Amino acid sequence: MMAPGASIKAGEGLELAYPQCEKGIGAVIQTPDSPQLIVGVRVRPYSVYADDRGYFLEAIRTGQELVAPFARVQVSAALGYPGTVKAFHYHLRQRDCWTAVAGMLQAALVDLREGSPTFGARNTLYVGALRPWQILIPAGVGHGYKVIGNQPAVLVYATDQFYDPADEGRLAFDDPRINYDWETQNK
Repeated sequence: MMAPGASIKAGEGLELAYPQCEKGIGAVIQTPDSPQLIVGVRVRPYSVYADDRGYFLEAIRTGQELVAPFARVQVSAALGYPGTVKAFHYHLRQRDCWTAVAGMLQAALVDLREGSPTFGARNTLYVGALRPWQILIPAGVGHGYKVIGNQPAVLVYATDQFYDPADEGRLAFDDPRINYDWETQNK
């Protein structure tokens, strides 16, 4: 964990720091090409082919779209139960490509990259069965999610690095500097 005001040199010019955010969820991303996306984050809809037996989707296809620049790929999956929050963590080198293939996630992103034009920006994306989007998350962008609705959610994700605990940093889901509001946004 980073100490208050501390920064981490991650190599290749990447330096991370805690922003000081106001309480909230940041920009809610409603379209894949939103101008409010954190720099380097990319979103792409994917197709779901449903019929009377269930559905089929391609979670990840190497060489296409968001994972095309990945020199190597590790594919993993995580299941979360309704109401579960898994947040926040970040990578120093690794990029993630998330595909929520069942249920719904409230995906939360925060730009920790000092010097980035969007440093300190937060994005919220509601993704999964009702919004089939893939999310490319660059190194230095903190990320996490909450399973929303009453069904478990399954996240399939590809990374461009093999798992390395030395590449990963963690922040508490309720870190007061990130100040992300995980409560349901009753409007």
